[in-house]
Amino acid sequence: MNIVVLERNSVGPDIPVDCFHELGCVICYPNTVTMEEVRERVKDADIIVANKSPMCEESLQDAPKVKMICELATGYDNCDLAYCKSRGIRVTNVTDYCSAMVAQHTFTLALALSQSLPYYDTYVKSGAYSAQDRFSNFDLPFYELEGKTWGIVGMGNIGRRVARIATAFGCNVIFHSVTGKSTVTEYPRVDKDTLLRDSDFLSLHCPLSDLTRDFIDKEALEKMKSTAYLVNVARGPVVNNTDLYEALIAGEIAGAGLDVLEKEPLELTNPLSKIKDSNKLIITPHLAWGSVEARMRCVRGVYDNIKAFQNGEERNIVIK
Repeated sequence: MNIVVLERNSVGPDIPVDCFHELGCVICYPNTVTMEEVRERVKDADIIVANKSPMCEESLQDAPKVKMICELATGYDNCDLAYCKSRGIRVTNVTDYCSAMVAQHTFTLALALSQSLPYYDTYVKSGAYSAQDRFSNFDLPFYELEGKTWGIVGMGNIGRRVARIATAFGCNVIFHSVTGKSTVTEYPRVDKDTLLRDSDFLSLHCPLSDLTRDFIDKEALEKMKSTAYLVNVARGPVVNNTDLYEALIAGEIAGAGLDVLEKEPLELTNPLSKIKDSNKLIITPHLAWGSVEARMRCVRGVYDNIKAFQNGEERNIVIK
């Protein structure tokens, strides 16, 4: 089988993908950006390994041999499932490979903000600490997680991990189900207004959909506590970036930690790029999923999906 890996570097060049060569004739491209590149590179492919490259009629119409598309990720927003189904193309993804890391990063952002770590790190390194006459400094207040209310949107694998960790810190966990169909019973489910009003920390772990796009907008931010912290490790458009900028400048919330943005990489036209105060806003470059261990699990997951397909088995199937 001809296996074409369109975005090999999406898991980082430090993570080997040699295992794919056990499964067929492999061609790897570091990155594939344009529709024209996709069409040209998949013409003779039996199996396509993709991440962000568009998988749709326009990109696949000249690729008659394609039998399978493997997402080198959990998400499959780039894939036109209806078209793939009409062609009989199996689509698979890799599930739960990065849940531990995303949950960990959620707390990295929340703790850095709520404990004013950027300020105190700079304070020490600037020499100001060495020049003072006392052993401690409390110029900026910082707070405990214990006793706080931690709100969650998206109670999937990641959201449930975050809930368990927050509980271990002594938080009271509440969550909101955007679809209203959550079966989670371990934590109180609340409506959106209650979530916004009561949360001291609000973390987002939901997929992007018509229901979640701009879920956090001007109206939502106005309902949050002025002392609340927002963490988005879900999808960028779940938070309206312009509205968040205005809320942070106005002091409507205490701070925000973002690993995802409306458009990535960060565009200089995004007003959030103007905020240089890391005590108010921390942005990381969509890396919450990308620990070494998680990226290795992702590659292995794709390998296992292809191997299962070749053996006539079903594994991590989105559609078949």
